[in-house]
Amino acid sequence: MKNYFIYILSSKTKVLYVGMMDILPRRIYEHKLGLVEGFTKRYRVNKLVYFESQPDLKSVIKREKQIKSWHRQWKVNLIESKNKEWKDLYPEISDPVKILYKV
Repeated sequence: MKNYFIYILSSKTKVLYVGMMDILPRRIYEHKLGLVEGFTKRYRVNKLVYFESQPDLKSVIKREKQIKSWHRQWKVNLIESKNKEWKDLYPEISDPVKILYKV
């Protein structure tokens, strides 16, 4: 069964970007290297501060649209509910040992 992810990226100045993807580590890696043209590259938005999974494409699209429509403070509250320090979560999803063994 395939999972889909909604993610929120932040810049150093806390500019936010909401996106979705099925292979989250690859997509975040692309953002970090500046391979994704557009908003995230222009404003250097490449720090993964929040993510969640959804079981199917329809629900991930619905959730992404929902979060994108929120006021900024609601997004901040969502991030801080799981990641109070706004640390970069990319190492947690890119480490093969953690992924395989759910450490």
